[in-house]
Amino acid sequence: MTIVDPIPAVDPKPVKLRYDCSKCPAYCCSYDRIGVTKKDLNRLARRFGTTPEEAALRFTKIREGDRVLRHKKDTIYGSVCMNLDLVTRRCTIYEARPDVCRDYPEINRCGYYEFLSWERRHQGDPDFIPLEKS
Repeated sequence: MTIVDPIPAVDPKPVKLRYDCSKCPAYCCSYDRIGVTKKDLNRLARRFGTTPEEAALRFTKIREGDRVLRHKKDTIYGSVCMNLDLVTRRCTIYEARPDVCRDYPEINRCGYYEFLSWERRHQGDPDFIPLEKS
């Protein structure tokens, strides 16, 4: 009698990403509500050698009942996550970033990157950034 494994072993294929964060001015960091969980606070606390309570005070605020990352002023989007380096447009807490940031954009495509790529092609400018109007 031969026993057949009901779940065959499959080598997962690497997912080909269709976006390049290094060519984006950090649009996802401009979201108003970047949610933070207790697990995220623990990760931030370890990164900065503090308590989760101190990390919550330093990095987050309550907005409409949800704990979210604090923002700071930005010349491109008006307001961005306080942990974004405004010169390099990269996360300063990348290894300790919240799970929502780790999971973004959840699929192999990023709608903003596709829009930005289209705009750059049509503007004839590889560095074009559509600025928000003040």
